[in-house]
Amino acid sequence: MASAPTAPIPYGSWPSPLTAPWACASSPRFEGARFVGDDVWWGEGVPEEGGRTAVRRRAASGAVIDVLPAPWNARSRVHEYGGGSWTADPEGRLFFVEKTDQRVWALYEGDDPVALTPDDPAARFGGLSWQEGTLLAVREVHGDERVPRRAIVSIATDGSGVTTLAEGSDFVAQPALSPGGRRLAWVAWNHPDMPWDRTELRVGDIAGGTVSSWRSLTSGDTAALQPVWRGEDELLFLDEPTGRWNLWSIRGRRDAAALAPADADTGGPLWVLGSRWFAPVSGDRLVAVRTNGSDELVMIGADGATSALPLPATARVLIEDAAGARVLVSGMAPGGAGVWLVDADAATAVLVTGGEPAIADEWMPRARAATYPGPHGDVHAFDHPPTNPGAVAPAGELPPYVVFVHGGPTSHVGGVADSRIAFLTSRGIGVLEVNYGGSTGYGRAYRERLRGQWGVVDVDDVAAAAAGLAAEGRADAARLAIAGGSAGGWTVLAALVRTDVFGAGISRYGVGDARTLAADTHDFEARYLDGLIGPLPEAEEVYLERSPLSHADRFRVPVLLLQGDEDEVVPPAQAEAIRAALVGRGIPHAYVLYPGEGHGFRKAETVVDAMEKELAFLGQVFGFDTPGIPPLALS
Repeated sequence: MASAPTAPIPYGSWPSPLTAPWACASSPRFEGARFVGDDVWWGEGVPEEGGRTAVRRRAASGAVIDVLPAPWNARSRVHEYGGGSWTADPEGRLFFVEKTDQRVWALYEGDDPVALTPDDPAARFGGLSWQEGTLLAVREVHGDERVPRRAIVSIATDGSGVTTLAEGSDFVAQPALSPGGRRLAWVAWNHPDMPWDRTELRVGDIAGGTVSSWRSLTSGDTAALQPVWRGEDELLFLDEPTGRWNLWSIRGRRDAAALAPADADTGGPLWVLGSRWFAPVSGDRLVAVRTNGSDELVMIGADGATSALPLPATARVLIEDAAGARVLVSGMAPGGAGVWLVDADAATAVLVTGGEPAIADEWMPRARAATYPGPHGDVHAFDHPPTNPGAVAPAGELPPYVVFVHGGPTSHVGGVADSRIAFLTSRGIGVLEVNYGGSTGYGRAYRERLRGQWGVVDVDDVAAAAAGLAAEGRADAARLAIAGGSAGGWTVLAALVRTDVFGAGISRYGVGDARTLAADTHDFEARYLDGLIGPLPEAEEVYLERSPLSHADRFRVPVLLLQGDEDEVVPPAQAEAIRAALVGRGIPHAYVLYPGEGHGFRKAETVVDAMEKELAFLGQVFGFDTPGIPPLALS
């Protein structure tokens, strides 16, 4: 319980019990959840064990048990971002992709894991699912070809072999076997498209253990997602011919029909394999996620009537599994990520793991949805104001703010404060999360604002939102910082060289040179920039003009660079080039390279150190004390 405020304390220096180790421990990373017999299993990152992904269950006593013990690490590298790194059969046999060798292994709890796929350094597996008594996966094989070979495969659970079911496109995902296993549906797409640009929904007959012929059920002009069979003759899926991802149904050879269309998105960017946004439940009903800025969970009845289901989470909500009327749902609720068991009959949601604030509710900021005018149209954002029940600022002082820029850039935030946000707001530092043009969750037209305009629309939008917040009198215009990772880091650096709105920047594994990114990045994103900027070599001059490194003479404010030395998506050379430019300009900066980290920090010691360095950096630049935080030397 916090004491009542006494003497005023400057923003940024408010005393807070919310430490970086607390924030790290309060931010679980979940990867999948399944019904296994009478139990619920889930995947969870373990920062204190090097960031490995364990598979866990809860015993009758309430104790959490590792089904997949250390040092095993369920992590796929298909598309580099992975996803679907584990699944299980109803008898309790775990199937998982081991990070170190990318092979698929099988494990009965208490036994030693057994390899099911060959020891082939060129092969990777992901998107595991157990369907119709068959273990399905996406296989990715790297060789001399420019594009790795990808296929939907079945894996014999006795280790006797891997069978190719479907291939013939640059990318495949989300396989779905019909009841009885006679037909296979899947999503396919080719370079230069990304799975949120254009995909095909394909369905084929299985003969002799493989798909003998297939046809496309969608136009190929939209981003169809997540096929799911409901009976032998009805295929459900997501598509967006209306400009919103909605549910559709095809029966036999008839035309597709929309199911309960809405001005909201059921669907999202397929960055990781295994993402799902709806599931059939008993009684010919559906449970689905709908997103319009924030997420909600709804039930769609057999008659198309829609009703809301209770769920504390309103961001990053995904459907993990369904059985009868029961549904496992993951997402972010105020205070932390969690997994819930939703009963569609009783309209209840029971927490399985995570999801509970590790601090009193009075410490968590209440997000305010905000819309600001920008040069390309309205800009959507969420404001998390300074929140501390035991502190008050001096009269007339306005708080410093950090503008958080999400990565992707095809992604979005849902306006729920996590522990990283509370770490700052409890100290008197506000956070503004911006869903700039190009973000998902507001329809295809908003998403496509960024097409050909990366480095323009995103920069204009974050600057407009930050300036709008300050104009409302909610933030100190002289103490606005901007922070982001990956593609968000690009926007951070671009905003620093193209606007004068921000007084400091924090880039986590950010992009400074678009041409180098296009040349060095992995295959999944090898042609992403074709849509975001333009095709090479035709658009080379545009790449040069947009890249922050091309305008190094415009860096004028301090910058903090954080980078993992094993990042294969945005290699360290990008951060080191920015550092060299800052050195050349004499701009105060710090560069921190974390060993053993890739694209996104997973180790507890890294997460803690990065958060503390960011806070120390803000205090040094904006002139407030940061008690208990080691100082950061700027060069």
